[in-house]
Amino acid sequence: MKYWLLKSEPDAYSYSDLESAPNQRTLWDGVRNYQAAKLLKNEMQVGDLAFFYHSSCKVPAVVALCRITRTGITDPTSLDPQSRYYDPKSSAEQPRWITVEVAADAPLPRAVSLKELKQQPELQDMVLLNNGRLSVQPVSPQQWQFILQLAHNSSH
Repeated sequence: MKYWLLKSEPDAYSYSDLESAPNQRTLWDGVRNYQAAKLLKNEMQVGDLAFFYHSSCKVPAVVALCRITRTGITDPTSLDPQSRYYDPKSSAEQPRWITVEVAADAPLPRAVSLKELKQQPELQDMVLLNNGRLSVQPVSPQQWQFILQLAHNSSH
């Protein structure tokens, strides 16, 4: 199993939106950064776990857990001329953009802010803290466990 961090701006799509979605699932569509798209296409597997991270908001933070429930899905936004993520070079037969389905798992006992993450020496190598613009990022097992511990620690 691998671990991930999925970033979304809460005013565009929040964790509560995922909880309210049919079957508490959604496609993680519209990713157009090639590095992030490559992770969606080649690295994510059914059963992998991910942190749901709220970005570009007053308090950016890891807020919840979700899991990958399907992989290898053609990103429907790439085929929709009305979408801002439309790609005329993509087709159903030859998709250029692949995505995954994500299911809500559980909100964290408390959100762990970006500020708090940056204060942790154990997380200094975390992709989020070194290449924060990626909307899909790997998280090491050690980082995963450490962040879970922070989320369960109410002394912050």
